[in-house]
Amino acid sequence: MTSEQINKTEKMNGARMFLECLRKEGVDKIFGYPGGVILHIYDELYNCDYIKHYLVRHEQAAVHAAEGYARVTGKPGVVLVTSGPGACNTVTGIANAYYDSYPLVVFAGQVDSKLIGNDAFQEADIVGMTRTCCKHNYLVKNISDLPRVIKEAFHIAKTGRPGPVVVSLPKDVLTMKTDFEYPEKVNLPGYNPTYEGHPIQCRRALKLLCEAQRPVIISGGGVIHSDSYKEIRELAKKLNIPVATTLMGIGTYPQGDELSLGMLGMHGNYWANLAVSNCDVLFAVGTRFNDRITGCLKRFCKDAKVIHVDIDPCSISKNVSVDIPIVGDAKNVLNVMLNEFNTGKYQYDIDIRRLWVKQIDSWKEKRAIRAVENGIMSPQTVIEHIYEKTKDKDAIIATEVGQHQMWTAQLYKFNHPRQLITSGGLGTMGFGFPAAIGAQIGAPDKLVFNIAGDGSIQMNIQEFMTCVDYKIPVKIAVINNGYLGMVRQWQEKLFDKHYSQTHISSPDYVKLAEAYGVLGLRVTKEEDIDSALDKAIAFDGPVIIDFIVEPFEMVYPWVLAGKPLNEVILSNKENGAEE
Repeated sequence: MTSEQINKTEKMNGARMFLECLRKEGVDKIFGYPGGVILHIYDELYNCDYIKHYLVRHEQAAVHAAEGYARVTGKPGVVLVTSGPGACNTVTGIANAYYDSYPLVVFAGQVDSKLIGNDAFQEADIVGMTRTCCKHNYLVKNISDLPRVIKEAFHIAKTGRPGPVVVSLPKDVLTMKTDFEYPEKVNLPGYNPTYEGHPIQCRRALKLLCEAQRPVIISGGGVIHSDSYKEIRELAKKLNIPVATTLMGIGTYPQGDELSLGMLGMHGNYWANLAVSNCDVLFAVGTRFNDRITGCLKRFCKDAKVIHVDIDPCSISKNVSVDIPIVGDAKNVLNVMLNEFNTGKYQYDIDIRRLWVKQIDSWKEKRAIRAVENGIMSPQTVIEHIYEKTKDKDAIIATEVGQHQMWTAQLYKFNHPRQLITSGGLGTMGFGFPAAIGAQIGAPDKLVFNIAGDGSIQMNIQEFMTCVDYKIPVKIAVINNGYLGMVRQWQEKLFDKHYSQTHISSPDYVKLAEAYGVLGLRVTKEEDIDSALDKAIAFDGPVIIDFIVEPFEMVYPWVLAGKPLNEVILSNKENGAEE
């Protein structure tokens, strides 16, 4: 089947109609795994010339790869899996995309309509399972509904606050035939995201920012989704306001800039946490105020006025009480504020702002102390070397979840949006490798590194074969400390060093790489880091580097769960430091 052979009103079965709907949405890449009830779609794919299908080795990896693709391209990632266990295996990936607000459309096969509810072979209620962890979901009951449902699914996934949409496809719907016509418009009366912030609220926010003596901006993941990083940079510069980012907002403000505070929160920069704790006006854009950035809610910004911009009205005043709420797209809201400021009607005291920045600079003199100095290669050193080797290559950095993730967020200086790919809200181990694969497919000309822990990498390591089959040259740096590092860190500090089930063994990654037909390297000494990285970057294919590092290193700064942001632990010798 070629696109030229499609006739708009030709009768076609649901499987062929499915692919034509994807073509209408501009989809040319999907991630999936076949199974019995969706074989009709795979039969149509056999001769399809306009969609490239990537066969993964596990359905969870398909969803993570689709999300990695969505993160670097801004386009919805598309997943196709079968019913029952295939659909069930997608749930973790769907939840991950939901909490981090990335657009996916996940198509899951289902048993014949007449068998639904009868406990048929490989039947699972994927609609019920995903109701709480996706933006919307559908069960298609008739072929005539299929084009409308797919049109709506893509519209919902990529508009408003982005997120995953699940479409359940019964087997008989894929074999039915009818005339095909794709709808031109979407008609969803109950779904109308607000894109334009109220102008009065925008002016109130700007006035409050100009009156502030100690303002701080928090730039979240919504700044990436709205493509408003240029606007937030311009506003910060015009008003001389320091900018902290959430984990999801890393890259929205250049970390080398004098106004950059870097990441705030549980493992955020000491000075960023103190700046937020001592500010008098907080301007938060595109963030949910997750507990990892607020710490103790009762003491979060307790003396500050809070302005919150978000396209999702449910996120405003959900966790933090807001003085000036603005519902709208961040780009539109920031442009209104910039245009208003450019009228010349608003003034602020530049000398007071400079004193505030100077105060923050003095806090930067106090830094976290590396916990262990015993001659073994430190994980932070490895990540610093990765940064030095890739900083001029506009590299995309993916991570798994754990200590290495936090060290990457702290030490790698991200200056561009969509450069860091990491799991935030759900904290999914096993996310980084398949997400890096999707990112490499979305950005084939870029260098893609996945910084992994020895626990996380083993969760989806089977995707090496996907890399080999499709010649995807992802580089993996395993920070191998022999432990589930972040859990061990909590056990050391909070559970009297009872390392219960956190010591984890690994395969010989060099031999494993050889078995998969990829390049494997091992590094045990700091002086060998650069040569291994050079070899990996020069190699035209996937590479895994096993970095054997200090097992008992800790991630600092550290704000213990439930503590206020200004109680920051900077070393093993501290229980909390407050200013």
